[in-house]
Amino acid sequence: MTVLEEITHTGDNLVEQIVLDKHGPNLSTEIKEIQRLHKNHLWKKNQLLVENKPPGSTFEKQSFNIFERYVKVVVISRNERKLEPKNELTTVGTQHEKYMYEKRTAQECILNNKLFRWCGQLGCEPHTVMVRGVPGVGKTTLMQKFVCDWVNRKLYQRFSFIFFFKFRKLNQLHKVNLEMLILQEYPHLENHLDIILQNPEELLFIFDGLDESVHQMDFWSNKLLSNVKQVDSLDLIVVSLVKQSLLPGCYVLMTSRPTKLASIGTGVFQRVFEIMGFFSKEREIYFQSFFENKEISDTIFKYVKENATLYTFCYLPSYCWIICTVLSRSFQTTSSDQQVTLLPRTVTQLFAIFVANILSNHSLDKSDAQKILQSIGWMAQHGVMNHKIIFDERDLGSFNVDTSSQLLSSFLNETDQPPNVNFSFLHLTVQEFFAALVHYMDFNQEKLQKSLKDAQHYDDNRGEIFLRFLCGLSDVSTGSILKRYLGALSTRTSEIIIEWLHKTIHETWRENEYKDDNRKLLSAFVYLFETRNTSLVLQSLGSHKSFDFSYVPLTPLDCSVFPFILESCIETEKLNLESCSIQNEGLGRLSRALHTIRDLSLRNNSLKDGDVHLICSVLSQPNCKIQRLCLSRCNLTDSSCSQLACPISKSPSLRTLDLSDNRLEGSRFRDLMTALSSPTCRIEELILSCDGRQMDTSSIQLASNISKNHSLRKLNLCGSKLVGPLFAELMDALSSPSCRIQELILKDTGLTDGACTRLAMVIGNTQCLRKLDLSYNNLAGPHFGDLMAALSSPTCGIEELQLESIRLTDEYVSSLLLLKKSKNLKYLDLNRNYIGDNKTRQIREEMNELQKYFVAKALANNYNLNGRVYGTGIHWNFTM
Repeated sequence: MTVLEEITHTGDNLVEQIVLDKHGPNLSTEIKEIQRLHKNHLWKKNQLLVENKPPGSTFEKQSFNIFERYVKVVVISRNERKLEPKNELTTVGTQHEKYMYEKRTAQECILNNKLFRWCGQLGCEPHTVMVRGVPGVGKTTLMQKFVCDWVNRKLYQRFSFIFFFKFRKLNQLHKVNLEMLILQEYPHLENHLDIILQNPEELLFIFDGLDESVHQMDFWSNKLLSNVKQVDSLDLIVVSLVKQSLLPGCYVLMTSRPTKLASIGTGVFQRVFEIMGFFSKEREIYFQSFFENKEISDTIFKYVKENATLYTFCYLPSYCWIICTVLSRSFQTTSSDQQVTLLPRTVTQLFAIFVANILSNHSLDKSDAQKILQSIGWMAQHGVMNHKIIFDERDLGSFNVDTSSQLLSSFLNETDQPPNVNFSFLHLTVQEFFAALVHYMDFNQEKLQKSLKDAQHYDDNRGEIFLRFLCGLSDVSTGSILKRYLGALSTRTSEIIIEWLHKTIHETWRENEYKDDNRKLLSAFVYLFETRNTSLVLQSLGSHKSFDFSYVPLTPLDCSVFPFILESCIETEKLNLESCSIQNEGLGRLSRALHTIRDLSLRNNSLKDGDVHLICSVLSQPNCKIQRLCLSRCNLTDSSCSQLACPISKSPSLRTLDLSDNRLEGSRFRDLMTALSSPTCRIEELILSCDGRQMDTSSIQLASNISKNHSLRKLNLCGSKLVGPLFAELMDALSSPSCRIQELILKDTGLTDGACTRLAMVIGNTQCLRKLDLSYNNLAGPHFGDLMAALSSPTCGIEELQLESIRLTDEYVSSLLLLKKSKNLKYLDLNRNYIGDNKTRQIREEMNELQKYFVAKALANNYNLNGRVYGTGIHWNFTM
């Protein structure tokens, strides 16, 4: 949507809205005073950002003014109305990388003051808005900032009153009416609430954390409320506000995790936005604000940026806090030798160190620590398997959690006051870590086997992170991080997990033989990465030399897994990453180990010229094994040619280079062609197919260099429009005695029968050409006979000829019969030509004669013959 569209559709109302948002509606003196009291109340409740103190001398929470510490998160608009039930953390990385790319190309990020902006699809301003985001991405903080900006007159003064509710706190409410709901949180409004509710268009209701609500919201229910004094269930009040039957004209802003929305749908909300978290700059700002010492901040951020796994998770503010918490201790309190063992390499190690740091600050013996962690571990396990993240005192009691333990507050957040106290883990992933850890602390084979089975088969993939941690804790070095505080972890659990993982990988391979779904195999790669078990990788994957992940979206975190797998496998013949949504950050993660592949395809990924340097660094490695490299459809321009020139001219291994369907035409294309003619260049096959574009003067540079290249054997220009003098230049080059081209593909290059004469000259002048593909050109015409004569010459060495869909008709059959004189022609493709439409006896006899000749030749020489002549009833298809 553009500003011009908004002005066109809203007219004078736009000016009124701008004025209203700046100055607010006219209120009586009495209501203004109540508004002032209300804003003061909201300011006191929301002005501080509370952050846990890193494990150290104290565990007291720190508070910061929201305007001083707030780091902007990226919010974008979502258009889809249906959400698939997938694991949030493992899928959001793909979207995050996509929008990082789109931001570089002017993708608009939504600011707080644009959440209720006029929408072109609706043709009006939305009244119901959903902001979704994965756990820890900053939904609550964003709402807190929204409220504080309103209080300080920075946005949306059109709202006379904002009512901010958290579902976590509303869980204790059951039968209430709207007035009771408001007054419970804002009792200072009691004497004026009737007047305030008379203008619903000036009211905004914010409900934070739909996924934390114990109430079942049925947004498609026909039962709705219209009276603010009518007592009913809390869920019905919320639904009635959203559907505008209660206080019609009011505004509702709600937040939720995506998994919750997948079960209820988003169609009821007029606009849906998503918080994408931190982009690169915001991540750095967060680290700078966390550490007072800039030198330490820079050192830690540099380490994190070089660690693919940690840096990828930094799009989540909550992960930034956990990472900073862990690394602040590692970098500030240990010697350089100790840092090597304390610095995390996997997500499992990150959380193991996080827990170890906390335990180190408590003078508990191992049995006490084990007891409390086992109890909260089984509670965490129950929560993960049952989609539960909010616990009450009854839950703690049923799992024998000692609420008097000082350690409890280090892992659980406590909200509200007795008797309605709620508990939740610091982060959902902390809960998932404890759910996995308890199986290593309190081994029970039956429980473990059930958890493995359940976690693997949940449709919403809720168990995926849990499974990662189970695999990660099987690593001896990871378990040793906690050994000092918890004792040795169960070796039997490790054995079962390794057996389960090995079996899972083999079953996945068998499944993939029958269906095109590599997401399970990718998950197995991640599990293997967490184990750090190279012998298990070899045992599970060593017999497989080819991996195909085409069309599987790969997050940067996924990409960071591949180097460990590929390096552990030692030798991989082929890796297909076509259409995997790989961009700059993901490619950077992959590049460390791509030199180990012989056949690498990165076709149709969202790369750019600025990313080519990563490919060049791979090709430039002295031990690079890449023989075939496909960079087709990667948005490259001629700027990338200069970068590629040096490595392809010097690479001792590279034999095939596919740069098709990029826009390489331009002045720098010359650099690539010059490199191609270098004596050190070993490239044998060059693919420069274009999607229907006309080759400009770049074909002249191509022509002038292919005749100088002594290694080039195959040239593919499929789809590149060759016309006029550019075609003549190419033909001259191919006719050169120094040209070594054996296979020439000119399929769909816009050739007409006028080109047949020049092609005939090339065939007559070269002894090297063995395969020629002229399919999908309009070659039918008076010069077609020249081409057939050249092909039937005794000196012609062509063995395979592709003439599919060249618009042949009956009148050219006599020219085709010349091919009977060919000495070397073994393969002829005449598919999609319409010879014999008239079904005359002469044509049938002539085509039968040609068919008999090639059939006899196929039988005599034991080679393939594959041809079809439409209209005659004759179909050739022989494989000898």
